Amino acid sequence: MIDGRQSVWMERKEHMNSRLPVYLNRYALLLAWIAIIIIFGALEPELFLRPRNFLTIFSERSILLILTLGMLPGLAAGEYDLSTASTMGLSFVILGWLNIIHGWPVAPAILVALAAALVVGIVNAVVIVILKVPSIVATLGMATLLAGAALGINNLIVSGISESLVNVARTKLFGLQLVFFYALALTLILWYVFAYTPLGRYIYFVGAGRDVARLTGIRVDAIRAGTLIAGSVIAGLAGVLLAGRNGSVDPNFAPGLLLPAFAGAFLGSTTVTPGRFNAWGTFIAVYFLVTGINGLQLMKITGWVEQVFFGAALIIGVVFSHLAGRRRIAGV
Repeated sequence: MIDGRQSVWMERKEHMNSRLPVYLNRYALLLAWIAIIIIFGALEPELFLRPRNFLTIFSERSILLILTLGMLPGLAAGEYDLSTASTMGLSFVILGWLNIIHGWPVAPAILVALAAALVVGIVNAVVIVILKVPSIVATLGMATLLAGAALGINNLIVSGISESLVNVARTKLFGLQLVFFYALALTLILWYVFAYTPLGRYIYFVGAGRDVARLTGIRVDAIRAGTLIAGSVIAGLAGVLLAGRNGSVDPNFAPGLLLPAFAGAFLGSTTVTPGRFNAWGTFIAVYFLVTGINGLQLMKITGWVEQVFFGAALIIGVVFSHLAGRRRIAGV
């Protein structure tokens, strides 16, 4: 009887030991996030460890999370949309131009801003899917076009966004602005779609190999077009919420979020489900990055270091995502 119990215990121990590297691989970035919290907490305890600082991190950077989440369907399907930040910027500027400068009620101004993002997504889908222009080339051109168009519409910083939209974004719940909960809701929706729906599996299949996916009966072009359009609409929504959170519009703000968003998406694909773009990995990655930036800023290390930090994160994310994808395909 004792030998039997010992045998079962040894089998369980061996099973746990064999699973430990898997868990470490899946949650290494989460552990790294905890580690930088500990490090900056030790270096700047009075500033960094204040609850208010963490509430600020989660609230103020939630727009970046929404933008990054919007990239996931396209990236998972193998499309690189470099125009998402500029699409957000266009919606951002249009909303401010209509609501502040021309005095439109906020509801129709929001609809026009979202419609503009939808049009961008449709144009991207036509150029990339139907005309077969590589997504990087097409969306790079679109990003430049949209950045110029936004400046042409209004190149000045304006303030005075409708109070109703400001309340929708800034009202606090448990000390966090509502915009954070919108980002959390989008994380849950995308997690569910990718993990539990046929659509999510189809998107991954298309990203893994279009020809094979087409042979299995998947409507590859429809999936590709749908992910591009969805990404643009989510970017437009991010622009609307950004206007509400800021209460003002700066036409030069949005394009600067492209690098952090790509860094968050690729770094997120190294965790939770390594080798795949996934919602919870993106959530962890974005807040890992912004926590690091916040800690550096509190230590008065600013300016160039932010670009270095995000650039290094993107390189690391791309490399490890590629390696994890190869391991997944090999079945290792």
